[in-house]
Amino acid sequence: MQAHYYKFWRDLIKPKGFEVDKDSFREDYGKFTIRPLEKGYGVTIGNSLRRILLSSMMGASVTAVKFDGVLHEFSSLPDVLEDVSDIILNLKEIRFKMYTSENVTLRINKSGPAKITAADIQTNEKVEILNQNAHIATIGPNGNFNVEIIVGFGRGYVPADMKEESFPVGFIPVDSLFSPIKKVNYSVLSARVGQRTDYDSLVIEVWTDGSIKPDEALSLSSKIMKDQLQVFLIFDESFEPKEDKS
Repeated sequence: MQAHYYKFWRDLIKPKGFEVDKDSFREDYGKFTIRPLEKGYGVTIGNSLRRILLSSMMGASVTAVKFDGVLHEFSSLPDVLEDVSDIILNLKEIRFKMYTSENVTLRINKSGPAKITAADIQTNEKVEILNQNAHIATIGPNGNFNVEIIVGFGRGYVPADMKEESFPVGFIPVDSLFSPIKKVNYSVLSARVGQRTDYDSLVIEVWTDGSIKPDEALSLSSKIMKDQLQVFLIFDESFEPKEDKS
């Protein structure tokens, strides 16, 4: 690399780290400020991180369900208020935290009358339910609710008809939204360095479902972006040009 290119790269302003708004930080929300950045870098970095956060974070979701005596989602269960399709929608709203990358099968066995929530799911050490109050179904005095639920680990949104894996007989594949990221906002403010006030200050807000902390998600998205750009590096980053003494 020519020496004058090195000087330009070396002299670019670099952020001093990121600040966490400790007053508002929660397991499912974080607000972070990165500054100073070169003018225009705030939008470039903020938009890239936002897209990666929304598309590339791994998470857990229901992938298939099995109801006793039911072959498809357009059925109904005896003495159960909700149709099977409505129950599946309710199951998809349950948020899981998985401690394995393998599929986990969970069960609900309940007799009426009862209001069934996520707390009625029989879990194990491989999976944790984060919103245990989530409603699943309402069964009458003569109703029985026996369901098997397969929870998988994945990325992004996968429609039921696009799933490559085969499920056991009787299981109904369902659309799965694996992303643990609910929402990402970013804004760019002005930052001051010395007498200059035209540098960028990037503020990023991250909302999650609680299965991953916001700072962990931001760190992972940064790692993904770095790995994707690494292929363009065709020089030694430790390069130090020799001084021209002529």
